[in-house]
Amino acid sequence: MALAACALLGCAKKNPFFTYEQWDTPHGTFPFNEIKLEHYKPAFEEGMKRGLADIDSIVNNPEAPTFENTIEAYLNSGKMLEIVEECFFNLTSAETSDEMQALEQEIMPLLSDYETTVLLNEALFARIKAVYDQRDSLDLDPEQRKVLDDIYEGFAENGANLDEAGKEKLRELTLRLSDLTTRYGQNVLNATNAWTYEITDEKELAGLNNDTKAILKEVAAKNGKSGWMLDLKPTTYIPVMEDADSRALREILYKAYNTRCVGGEFDNTGIIVNIANTRLEMAQLFGKTTYAEKSLHKTCAETQDNVVNFLGQLRDAYVAPAKAEVAELQEYANSLGFEGELMPWDWSYYSKKLKDAKYSISDDVLRPYFELEQVKQGIFGLAERLYGIHFVENKDIQVYNPEVSAYDVYDANNQFVAVYYADFHPRDSKRGGAWMSEFKAQWIEKDGTDSRPHIVNVMNLTRAIHNDSIDKPALLSYDDVETFLHEFGHALHGMLTKCHYAMLSGTSVPRDFVELPSQFNENFLGEKEFLDTFAKHYQTGEAMPQDLIDKIKASNNYHAAYACVRQLSFGYLDMAWHMLDKPFEVADKDTINAVINFTNDAMEPVRVMPNVAGTHMVTAFTHIFSGGYAAGYYSYKWSELLDADAFAQFQLAQEKNGSIFDKETADRWRENILERGNTEEPMVLYRRFRGGDPTVDALLKRDGLK
Repeated sequence: MALAACALLGCAKKNPFFTYEQWDTPHGTFPFNEIKLEHYKPAFEEGMKRGLADIDSIVNNPEAPTFENTIEAYLNSGKMLEIVEECFFNLTSAETSDEMQALEQEIMPLLSDYETTVLLNEALFARIKAVYDQRDSLDLDPEQRKVLDDIYEGFAENGANLDEAGKEKLRELTLRLSDLTTRYGQNVLNATNAWTYEITDEKELAGLNNDTKAILKEVAAKNGKSGWMLDLKPTTYIPVMEDADSRALREILYKAYNTRCVGGEFDNTGIIVNIANTRLEMAQLFGKTTYAEKSLHKTCAETQDNVVNFLGQLRDAYVAPAKAEVAELQEYANSLGFEGELMPWDWSYYSKKLKDAKYSISDDVLRPYFELEQVKQGIFGLAERLYGIHFVENKDIQVYNPEVSAYDVYDANNQFVAVYYADFHPRDSKRGGAWMSEFKAQWIEKDGTDSRPHIVNVMNLTRAIHNDSIDKPALLSYDDVETFLHEFGHALHGMLTKCHYAMLSGTSVPRDFVELPSQFNENFLGEKEFLDTFAKHYQTGEAMPQDLIDKIKASNNYHAAYACVRQLSFGYLDMAWHMLDKPFEVADKDTINAVINFTNDAMEPVRVMPNVAGTHMVTAFTHIFSGGYAAGYYSYKWSELLDADAFAQFQLAQEKNGSIFDKETADRWRENILERGNTEEPMVLYRRFRGGDPTVDALLKRDGLK
């Protein structure tokens, strides 16, 4: 016994998570240099042990339940576990490994069981309900009332009111769903990393610029080859689909990308069926007809009928213009000697050429003005002009990979605002895409101390190229810059928040509101006043010429209808899987075809390009099958309507005051949207900023349909 205790004590001394309160790092940031893989499991186990002890102390409190001794005590429970989770799950997306993935599969069932144990604790819920039942007689401020309502509803929606059999069933379903979604996401990452295509004849790379060729050569060298090699990462996939003259090569890449996780070692088709059926079973356990009905309860949309009607309104407005865009592109391709019908692997290639022909603008023309460091300073500068904050790199803050940079963020009065981590480039250890997350939320202590957040942006942007033949900094495409702006909008939402409770702060808002700050931020990329602050040629230092800025502005709604319809197709697919009112059944055990056929049928109402047999995107649709967007992908378009309407207020101010960086409008945006988190209903906050209800007019105008 003594030896076992000694061993545990030794583990505690060496494991930084056990003494997280004593971290001697700037602003209490994670000591990544000290954290090792072997620390996680003991830390998870100890964190859950401490968390359950915290719950026991609440339950066994002999005093009558109050907001302080029950609700706030619950919010303060499980702090160590929260710390471990924030570190581990950020890294499983941005800096993972085979060993970490294996540990994730081991940990997820334990966490699910822990969370279910807490949520189904009858004595705990009885105390929460006791406070909730007397809510109208308590002296609570609006944030406290929102916290109380959300906690009570969260417990109720997670089974607290179920009978014993129902609770046991929910525990089983939760564990199953946790395992399924984890395996789905890992399969996508592994399948993406597993595929390569070797090229030995440079003629096959006709159309690609030297920068892309250099990237492909680096991929080959990394895999022990001397020629060039394609992979499925964005830095390969996008430029090849846009620039490769070889239609056969584009087809190979398209089909590889859109058949990931179909059959074989990383098959996700059966997992999809199990996820959908498990979610349905979980919803019906709560008396709901579909998972969407259960999921949409706490959103701006509220019901699946509202979502379907919303998607239908956009379909009616955009499908005909999208088909016209496809017809125009077909005619243009034919004029260049193309024969036959345009296929999906032709779209990006000819779309880029037509855009260049229409506006004399292309990424090759724009990239020299979008050097990463300049873009970064421009985007940081946007935040300073709008909100008065500035960024100072702090090399004393430890990072989880040498490529990551860390910054202290200060306001106009040099008061500390946040820690900001920037992780820009692709790695095998990082999943694809781009996102914002937090290592620490924001809250205000009882003594009034504002505990500020630690925010991270993770992206997969083009790297600098340094070899014997090329020496270039990281030059971004227009889409790269737009992505940076988007994710930085999320980061601002996380950094500028001013809430008393972490559960309400930052981006802790409904899914169909969370994309508003990020999509709003993208609008500035079409503004000359913003571009003039940073878009300078990386070699000459000359500002982007006026005619090029005018072309960017003119081209901003290029193929906007097609882009909208593409997003709608994802929304229709998402809703189809989550509006099932009976289990998805597979005839003849042909799961692959059943899943693909269902996917194709779901997307058919907004299809404007030919369907390619056997291809789809459902087996790699991480947003809805391993992320947080199940029955929620429509929110991108929902938020887009709001972001266009919101930016129109800045444009009105610009017409009046001469600057898109209008301080009065920016202050109103910051105070009502960026600072308030989920302290009030989202549309109440939006109307307060807007001075009324949003309309679709600004979106239609921006997309050239009005």
